Amino acid sequence: MNDFPVDQVDSVVTPWNVSGVVDYDKLIEQFGSQKIDPQLLKKFESLTGRPLHPFLRRGIFFSHRDLQEILQLYENGTKFYLYTGRGPSSDALHLGHMIPFLFTQYLQEAFQVPCVIQLTDDEKFLFSKDNSKKLEDYQRLGWENAKDILAVGLDCERTFIFRDTDYIGTMYPNILKIQKAVTYNQARAIFGFDDSDNIGKHGFPAVQAAPSFSSSFPQLFGPQNNLPCLIPCAIDQDPYFRMTRDVAPKLGYRKPALIHSKFFPALQGENTKMSASMAHTAIYVSDSAKQLKTKVNKYAFSGGGATIEEHKKYGGNCDIDVAYKYLSFFLEDDEQLEKIRQEYSSGKMLTGEIKAKLIQVLQPFLEQHQQRRSQVTDEMIRKVMTPRKLSF
Repeated sequence: MNDFPVDQVDSVVTPWNVSGVVDYDKLIEQFGSQKIDPQLLKKFESLTGRPLHPFLRRGIFFSHRDLQEILQLYENGTKFYLYTGRGPSSDALHLGHMIPFLFTQYLQEAFQVPCVIQLTDDEKFLFSKDNSKKLEDYQRLGWENAKDILAVGLDCERTFIFRDTDYIGTMYPNILKIQKAVTYNQARAIFGFDDSDNIGKHGFPAVQAAPSFSSSFPQLFGPQNNLPCLIPCAIDQDPYFRMTRDVAPKLGYRKPALIHSKFFPALQGENTKMSASMAHTAIYVSDSAKQLKTKVNKYAFSGGGATIEEHKKYGGNCDIDVAYKYLSFFLEDDEQLEKIRQEYSSGKMLTGEIKAKLIQVLQPFLEQHQQRRSQVTDEMIRKVMTPRKLSF
């Protein structure tokens, strides 16, 4: 399949590939989304009655489609539901995978709303270049990934997690309606499909679109419903939902709203994305303390000077330093993060010291997650994967 890149110098942004130097302001302009501005953040804080999540304060979730309408509906008493997902390709999630789920957990708790999480085992089977893996392998990975997802603290009474191969029958009427409303030429223009792609790939975008419409979940929300939907996701997934939003009025459904995150960089550099297929690019939530330390010290790209003397003289570049970037995601204290930025930029803090700080922050995060995951039983997964009425 050909990549269908956003037209940016030295970068490719598709649902399957992110590479090069991503200009997020230009991405907003070319995707046609909107930047999250201070007024919207103020509204967010006012409605939730709690401090903004660090991902919002620091511009990690930076772009949106119709977020202001979702907030206005909520203020007027109309609840919404959250929808996000994961393509199961590894036994454990890496830190980049965790970002939308950590944020979704915050949104669910702040607004007290239901959440549906799609595990696209079918997508991974159709799009994988690894022909040694069977469909059953991706189904198993979906089950295992559900344990990591639930361990972020989602409310079981308000959460439905589903593998497509289990639930697709219920969504199929909406999938058919979406497929009929999108021409082959439109799908090829959006996703870059070509004649060498299997036919399953061509039909899949409708499967990812269907959960955006609450009528895909009659057992959760009732048979006759048109609830608003908010989708937290990385911005590379936006093409799916641009298509979805174009189709929605034709089907008489609400357009889903979106809130986009920036990419969590691979260990090797700021403008790359972690890959589950390349273990050395990623820190997994299953990594031991030793593995974490080795990966950070050996692979984390440094924005520091070539020598200690040079670093002390000129300082480090936080814009490209991976340890600093990871701290901006996982160190909650704004003042401490700013102090690190100043000291590293001035050369007072050395590369080894900022990496040590990152290890100090991530190690308890991983340990706590692993402890919570160990408490997630198969029975709990069966419960959250059972279609049932969700609590508002």
